[in-house]
Amino acid sequence: MKLYEYMGKELFAKYGIPVPEGGVATTSEEAAALTEKIGSVVVKSQILSGKRGKAGGIGFTDNPSEAREFAGKLLGSELCGLIVEKVLVEKKLQIDKEFYLAITVDGAAKKPVILASAQGGMDIEDVPEEHIVKMPIDVTIGMQPFMTREAVRRLGVTGPVGKQIAAILLNLYKMFSELDAELVEINPLVISGEDVIAADAKVTIDDDALFRHKDLPVVEERTDAEKKAHDLGLSYVELDGNIAVMANGAGITMATLDLIQYYGGAAANFLDAGGGAGEEQTAKALELLLSKNPKAILINIFGGITRCDDVANAFASVKKNMGIPVPVVIRLVGTNEEKGRQILRDTGIETYEFMHEAAAKAVEIARGN
Repeated sequence: MKLYEYMGKELFAKYGIPVPEGGVATTSEEAAALTEKIGSVVVKSQILSGKRGKAGGIGFTDNPSEAREFAGKLLGSELCGLIVEKVLVEKKLQIDKEFYLAITVDGAAKKPVILASAQGGMDIEDVPEEHIVKMPIDVTIGMQPFMTREAVRRLGVTGPVGKQIAAILLNLYKMFSELDAELVEINPLVISGEDVIAADAKVTIDDDALFRHKDLPVVEERTDAEKKAHDLGLSYVELDGNIAVMANGAGITMATLDLIQYYGGAAANFLDAGGGAGEEQTAKALELLLSKNPKAILINIFGGITRCDDVANAFASVKKNMGIPVPVVIRLVGTNEEKGRQILRDTGIETYEFMHEAAAKAVEIARGN
C-alpha cells in the first residue's frame, strides 16, 4: 500500500525525521490560508504518481491569491490519470544541496538495503551506478551506528550535516522495520543552511502486514480502470504509453512489455487476462483496453490449457458485436493454433507466430508508419 506524501511526512515527523512546515488543504481557501500563515510556499498535488511535477501538479508562490487560484485548478482535476483531492502546502526550502536516501527490500539478497546518493532530486534509475551507495542490512542486528557513519562517509559528507544524515538513516530504518515497509524514500533530502530536511516522502507498506497496523490509513491507489479490472478479476496496471497490451499470464505479459520498449514503443497498460479466455472475459478486457484510446492493441496468447481456437472465437465474436476501432496485432501459438489463425483470418486479422514480430508490428502501427 502506497501512502500519499503528506501521510509519509506525518510518519517521518513521528519518527524524528525533519520535514518542512506545512499542512493539507482540501479547498482553495484552505490553501490560501496556509500560504498566508507560512509565507513562501510550494503547493503539491497529492496523488500516487512520481510524475506530478512534469504534469504541472507542483507550483511555487508567496501570494495567498495565487495559491488559491493554483489549488483551485488542481483540486478535482485529473493528473496522471488520477483525481486530485488534496494538496500539500508547505514552506519553500532554500536548497543548498540535494541527496537521495532510501531503504527498500533487495529481493535477490532477501534483506533490506540502504540506497543513497549525493545526486538527489532525480529518479534513482537515472543516477549512474558508481554514484549510488548500496549497503545491505542484516536484519538480525538491524541498522547500527557504524553503518550510518560509513554511508555518510561514502556520500562525502562531514561535520554537523553528516551527523544529521546519519541520525535520519537510523530513524528511517526504525520506521521501515516497525511499519513493515517495503520502501521508505526521501528524494530529495535537502541541505538547507545547517539543517537537513526531508523535502519529499515516498512510503510503501507491505499489504500482507496491514493487519498489524490498524492505525495506518487505508489508501485506495487504483485508477478507475484498475478498479474495474480488479472487480473483474483481471490483473491490470495503467502505464503511460499508447500500445494496449493483453496476454495470458504475468510472465508473458511482462515479456511483451519489454519487447515493446525494445522496439522503441511504449505500453499503455499491463493486462494479464489469465488462463480463461472466454468471450465475456475477452470482451471486458478489450473494453478496458479501448477506454484509454490506444494507437494499437497487441494481444499475445500462448495456448496451453487455453486453446487458441477458443481465444480466436471469442475475439471474432467481440469484434463482430462491439467493433474495435483501432488496429489489432495478435500473436497466437499453442494448442489448436492453426484453427485459431484460420478463424482470425476469416475476420480479416493476420496473426503472428513469433512475439518479437508482433511487438515490432504494433510499434510500427503506433508510430503511424
